[in-house]
Amino acid sequence: MSQGPPRIFDSHALRLHRERARRIAGDAFLRHEAAEGIAERLGAVQRRFAHVLDVDAALGAGERLAAAPEAFDLATSVLSLHTANDLPGVLAQTRRALRPDGLFLAALFGGETLTELRQSLAAAEIQVRGGLSPRVAPFGDVRDLGGLLQRAGFALPVADVERTVVRYSDGLSLMRDLRALGETNALAERSRKPMTRTLLAAVLAHYAAHFADPDGKLRATFDIVYLTGWAPHESQQQPLKPGSAKARLAEALGTAERDAGEKAGG
Repeated sequence: MSQGPPRIFDSHALRLHRERARRIAGDAFLRHEAAEGIAERLGAVQRRFAHVLDVDAALGAGERLAAAPEAFDLATSVLSLHTANDLPGVLAQTRRALRPDGLFLAALFGGETLTELRQSLAAAEIQVRGGLSPRVAPFGDVRDLGGLLQRAGFALPVADVERTVVRYSDGLSLMRDLRALGETNALAERSRKPMTRTLLAAVLAHYAAHFADPDGKLRATFDIVYLTGWAPHESQQQPLKPGSAKARLAEALGTAERDAGEKAGG
């Protein structure tokens, strides 16, 4: 009997966190940034799309996509797919839902997202509890994510990343933003022990000691990976042979590391 994909995330906890984020209605500025990034990429495509699939809304229990085959000419996802237990499966379902020459555009967290927080949580748990527990989700590498597009059967797959470095007046402001995004810990193997004051103090102390700018502001890295792929069609150009590309897509698009400004404490 074959085993299914690993259960990395607790789907019930994810749903609760995202429902709480909607109630909070906080400053989900990264979600807006990701949506704008998708809109910019869509604006470069000289075509009108009449039938659009919102992948995030159509994903149901068991990560089944409620979409008929070849029913859509555009599918989009905004900051959701990094919490899929079976991302290859979701991508394959999305490709099947697209008509030939249909377009898929997605934005998801990847790369070095929250590297500062991950390191601070690990150091604090070792100091206070003498061991580690899963607290921050793993994030895919941009090259691996691009490979998943190809594996799912997309033509002309492209994955590029934009880095946003946000500066916070304190660590609690970062954590409030993560709650507003619905991005608090929903790992299936997460510790059920509460975050004690001692542990929280150790996290904040490590963060301030290792990831503060000279003015005391704390840095938080967010890498948004943009995925672009097309449902195969005979009219599409053939991909270049390996090594024949003249420039990286990120360079052609003029993307680079950006500073999104500062986030003040509440």
